[in-house]
Amino acid sequence: MIAEIGHFTLILALVVATIQMIVPMWGAHTRDARLMTMGDNAAVAQFVLLSVSFLALMHAFVTSDFSVINVAENSHSEKPLIYRMSGVWGNHEGSMLLWVLILGLFGAAVSIFGRNLPTTLKANVLGVQAAIGVAFLLFILLTSNPFARIDPAPFEGQGLNPILQDPALAFHPPFLYAGYVGFSMAFSFAIAALIEGRIDAAWARWVRPWTLAAWMCLTIGIAMGSWWAYYELGWGGWWFWDPVENASFMPWLAGTALLHSALVMEKRDALKVWTILLAILTFSLSLMGAFLVRSGVLTSVHAFAVDPDRGIVILSIMMFFTGGGLALFAWRAGALRQGGLFAPISREGSLVFNNVLLSVSCATVLVGTLYPLALEGITGEKISVGPPFFNMTFVPLMLPLLFAMPFGPLLAWKRGDARAVAQRLAFAAGLAVLFTIAVAAMSGPGPWLAPLCGALGLFVIFGAITDLLTRARFGDVSRGEFLRRVGNLPRSAYGAALAHAGIGVMVLGIVGTSAYRTEKIIALKPGERAEVAGYELLFKGIVPSKGPNYSEQIATFEVSRNAALVTTLLPSKRLYNAPPQPTTEAGIYAAWTGDLYIALGDQQPSGAVAMRLYFHPLVRLIWIGAVIMFIGGMISLTDRRLRVGAPQRARSRPSVVPAE
Repeated sequence: MIAEIGHFTLILALVVATIQMIVPMWGAHTRDARLMTMGDNAAVAQFVLLSVSFLALMHAFVTSDFSVINVAENSHSEKPLIYRMSGVWGNHEGSMLLWVLILGLFGAAVSIFGRNLPTTLKANVLGVQAAIGVAFLLFILLTSNPFARIDPAPFEGQGLNPILQDPALAFHPPFLYAGYVGFSMAFSFAIAALIEGRIDAAWARWVRPWTLAAWMCLTIGIAMGSWWAYYELGWGGWWFWDPVENASFMPWLAGTALLHSALVMEKRDALKVWTILLAILTFSLSLMGAFLVRSGVLTSVHAFAVDPDRGIVILSIMMFFTGGGLALFAWRAGALRQGGLFAPISREGSLVFNNVLLSVSCATVLVGTLYPLALEGITGEKISVGPPFFNMTFVPLMLPLLFAMPFGPLLAWKRGDARAVAQRLAFAAGLAVLFTIAVAAMSGPGPWLAPLCGALGLFVIFGAITDLLTRARFGDVSRGEFLRRVGNLPRSAYGAALAHAGIGVMVLGIVGTSAYRTEKIIALKPGERAEVAGYELLFKGIVPSKGPNYSEQIATFEVSRNAALVTTLLPSKRLYNAPPQPTTEAGIYAAWTGDLYIALGDQQPSGAVAMRLYFHPLVRLIWIGAVIMFIGGMISLTDRRLRVGAPQRARSRPSVVPAE
């Protein structure tokens, strides 16, 4: 009965979304205030209905209602509760329901918190957002019903993919989808502004908090996925340039560019055409990610195994919204006026440089991801594009971006003084070089590019600190005045500095683990020893164990350093009951200098056990940097200036000539 309630509320959500799509937009067209306000109530009602539907599906998973096909195919009664709950979005049907739930959440949030929005703009935003919801609700109900029944019901379910039964994977998809779907708000604002024929600095300020919230969620979602792949898959790496990883990375790059472009639009009333285009393309890349994961065109541990027919439907949805958005943009582009002018050496110029590099980087990843698919579709030839391509094309674009990052916040708007900024950053650059020389001397030989990249990471961190000190006029005012200025700095300044520093911290982690990683592949018998990166490992043997829904072979390693016992690691290999699939559980010892990492292989005929031993210097800084970036975004989001419209400039002129 509860499953039928979930199905019924999903149908009602489609009806409400259809009303929300049509009525407020017609009200905006006819300037009928009563019709426009219906969008607010419809957005909240749609979210409530979707919440009921989602909770109904979760109830089916938690209670192991195997009469629901989705539960029977993706759950098992022996699974721990957390994985029965996460099993809701561990499959295609449930993940699409989560997708529309988050879509409804953002629409309801605009309805509740968007009181400062112009009535017509808000009505059009909610209408466009509802149109996306209608498309995906129709897709779910017609092709991917999560509440379909099976009769007779099986006694037991088939279980969830074992590699998805992990705490990080329980939270990774919701954050990732919040990022994907969150960019729909930027798309809705862009389309609404083009429909209304008014794009100005106020629009940029209204769209920034929604874009920032989506960017934060996508940042932490990607980081969780990277952390999961690092310790769960046993490959010993944190990023593999997997096509599905790229599918989430591309909207992150475009969304980062959009955040900076919207800042220029808000402050200088410039880059309007580019900002609107970025808003459309960023969400289009999110839709592309949904297509790649669910179409069956990719083979990946991250992809859902779905038939191509449903992938074609998602592709059609993507083409409709992307093509429609670009067509509307092309129709209005001729009437857009760019606004304020600025010198190449200025804060605006630095942000344009930022946008160019991020956009080209995104295009590079896009080509590397789609080229093999396009070639196979045209010629039938199968090729793979792996890390060597991305490292050779992506990394060179990031180096100048990292170097320029500390300069941007210190440059003045409209016209800056590069020499004066360089003098302010001289101390930060000197510290970065000294630290790099010291670390290079202690770490020994490595790739020649590693010290340069490490220095850039430190330069970004020290540059962020320099920015805050400069804003508070450190050294130019008394200590009391300096502290007062520090306390009065806007939260967005602290948030931006933290986000930039987080990127610097992440760069240090990437450089450390990529350039100085130690790897050994050996086979040991019980009682034998191995050495890696100054650690001595004593293999004590393997013992069997039982988990709630798996059997396990646990190896014991005593880890010593300088003849002193450091820790005991327990890597294992698991065999799950349903489905009967093996997984590798790495043994990891985390220290400030890096991670000691052990992944078990197969037992040899001689009785020895194959294993991989790694030492990953500074690898934790990758995820610490992502968390710092997330916190920086959260602090910026609390800045009141991001929640109020930009003041109307005197003698302002409309940015778009209204259509006749």
